[in-house]
Amino acid sequence: MKPVSEMSVGELAAFIHSYLKEHGIDAVLSGGACVTIYSKNKYFSPDLDFIESGGTSRRRLKNLLGKLGFTEERRYFRHPETDFFLEFPTGPLAVGREPVKETVTLHFATGILKMISPTDCVKDRLAAYYHWGDRQSLEQAILVIRDNAVDLREVERWSEAEGNLSQFQEIKPRLAKDI
Repeated sequence: MKPVSEMSVGELAAFIHSYLKEHGIDAVLSGGACVTIYSKNKYFSPDLDFIESGGTSRRRLKNLLGKLGFTEERRYFRHPETDFFLEFPTGPLAVGREPVKETVTLHFATGILKMISPTDCVKDRLAAYYHWGDRQSLEQAILVIRDNAVDLREVERWSEAEGNLSQFQEIKPRLAKDI
């Protein structure tokens, strides 16, 4: 097993996911780390956001992650050998107002990783663009689209359900152009 200091974001996420799964905790990676993985490191996020579905206590997470060398610092878990940090935002797993319908499983030498799909990753990034005008999130969505199969019809349907169809129509040529 590689030392934590040498793990990529995907390897560390897979290591953590597999470890938690062995201890009966089901968690899905979401957020910027998914962009990092799907964009093949064209975007970098040190924050690994795991949405846990079973209501595991913070105390239990602290205990389990402590066995791996992670310490709790406010809302994050940090390890002295890496700049990556773990966060466990409150669920449920959703993009905007809709639950995530599909996850994907990736295999790494360090374990398996369950994460949101490329399509839901794009929705997640566009949610920040729509709601806060975060142009960097739009650029992240484009990076995911460039290297992955993304269902733009589903993204359009979701955008309309979120009340952002006009914003989607404005950016659609950019999204489609970059496929």
